[in-house]
Amino acid sequence: MYLENTSLEDVEETFALMDDWEDRYRYLIELGRKLPPLSEDEHVEQNKVRGCASQVWIVTRPHPEDSTRMVFIGDSDAHIVKGLIAVLLLIFSGKTRPEITATDARKILEQLGLAEHLSPMRTNGLFSMLQRIGDMAAA
Repeated sequence: MYLENTSLEDVEETFALMDDWEDRYRYLIELGRKLPPLSEDEHVEQNKVRGCASQVWIVTRPHPEDSTRMVFIGDSDAHIVKGLIAVLLLIFSGKTRPEITATDARKILEQLGLAEHLSPMRTNGLFSMLQRIGDMAAA
């Protein structure tokens, strides 16, 4: 939704074409740069994700056409983490609450090879972001 002309399938295909993880990290950084900025009002403590080494904020915004669907947007002070947020938004944004809770994001991230190629701290942060999205969908 907020990453125009990019889908999760695009990310999967691009990752499959890249042999080097440095190239994949650069691609993640590019994805993060496509995220629209959060407003200053959204960079608040209540939107902060706990358990991340860098600062991360994830919020929901109303879906422009369907109130049963959730739209997520996020930001971070770390470039690669912004890219990880972009991937999570591609996984979850635009889905209904039941679709979000039924989505096995860990499996998707595993298929992309992300969890095994991130530092333990980044992996913990990624799982904290997943937890936050799940909590928001369950609320």
